Amino acid sequence: MKRVFLVLPLLLPLAATAETLYKCTDESGTVLYTNQKTTKKNCTVLSYQPPPPTSAPAAAGTKPRTAATPTPGDFPRVSGSEQKTRDGDRRAILDKELANELQNLEKAKKALFDAGSQPPDKLQPLRDTVALHERNVESLKKELGNLR
Repeated sequence: MKRVFLVLPLLLPLAATAETLYKCTDESGTVLYTNQKTTKKNCTVLSYQPPPPTSAPAAAGTKPRTAATPTPGDFPRVSGSEQKTRDGDRRAILDKELANELQNLEKAKKALFDAGSQPPDKLQPLRDTVALHERNVESLKKELGNLR
């Protein structure tokens, strides 16, 4: 009986992925938990999980459909004009951030240029700063491109 308790924790991860979990007992009384039913052993179903629904692959060039979930009645709603105002505010904030980041990039490039004769180990932090500002500019441009 102790063997069953030692084996059970090892089989629990299988139960999460298997569709059916069986408890099988052979002629000698040994209990085995498995996801494969055998005819030589006395097996009973412990749990059954139906397979997940499969969906047909989407046609080329079409977006996959998402399941529609109903919106709760007390969910706050935003009017179209309010959303346009929010989108405009967001664009203005991103434009301002982009302008600041471009200024910081120029300052970092100037600092790197001014320190050009320094040893390489002194230049690396300046190069890292330039690279950081370049990535930030790229991300902000991408975010602005994603706006409607």
